[in-house]
Amino acid sequence: MTSKLKLGLPKGSLQESTFELFAKAGYKIKVSSRSYFPTINDDEIEVMLIRAQEMARYVESKVLDCGLTGTDWMVESGCKVETIKDLVYAKQGLRKVRWVLAAPKGSSIKSAKDLDGKRVATELVNTSKEYFKKKGVNATVEFSWGATEAKCPDLADAIIELTETGNSLRANNLEILDTVLESNTIFIANGDAIKDKWKKTKIDNILMLLDGALKAQTMVGLKMNVLKENLDKVIKCLPALKNPTIAQLSDPAWVDVDTIIEEKTVRDMIPQLKSAGAQGIVEYPLNKVID
Repeated sequence: MTSKLKLGLPKGSLQESTFELFAKAGYKIKVSSRSYFPTINDDEIEVMLIRAQEMARYVESKVLDCGLTGTDWMVESGCKVETIKDLVYAKQGLRKVRWVLAAPKGSSIKSAKDLDGKRVATELVNTSKEYFKKKGVNATVEFSWGATEAKCPDLADAIIELTETGNSLRANNLEILDTVLESNTIFIANGDAIKDKWKKTKIDNILMLLDGALKAQTMVGLKMNVLKENLDKVIKCLPALKNPTIAQLSDPAWVDVDTIIEEKTVRDMIPQLKSAGAQGIVEYPLNKVID
């Protein structure tokens, strides 16, 4: 009988970006619109879709061995699970997100201190209460079932809401007053899974591939042909991870140079390489970069 690792993946806003990341890591996940049990091209993994808000609870209770959730929801839950690795990606990009205190533009509320005796709507109730406690502010924190941005000023004096770009808050005429909590995606596991040698090895291998896929999203490969007499000039243009790979071509006067660089530098670098004598420059995408 094949051993199984019970893995929880986040359903909701992170689902699509998580599936894309797993695909780049080599794991093809398929799920129908109404199913919570996706298929995956690895017989040793059993996947279940769980809301990120509940993930830590199911990992702690050993319904799942491990799963992906956010730092925010692990803190909010108070569950005792192990954070195995930070995986910094979100719905719209490779960055952290923030839970922020926000109030209507032009209102008298300019800081947390102005919310004493006021109402604040949020999905992150426990963390928000702790935030106001530390500030010495006696605010009433109310749970919001959604559409939190629309609750100011009629249903709440301020909100604590998750934002990645701040665009939704601005669209609702809200201004950010403070950051309550910074969060990113994390891979968590329970103690039993970590102590199990087979499961721990499986988890480590998955994380190695996921981490490699994340790194690859900001990197590209470059190949080029270079006359040996120009090689030193070309190499000086390359901020490689280590040293570029250099291979002899059939013509003894030429070599092939292959390297990996940050994608954001390519636009400026290719003209420099061309000026230094590189020819036949090819840029190509990467799926994984494993250190």
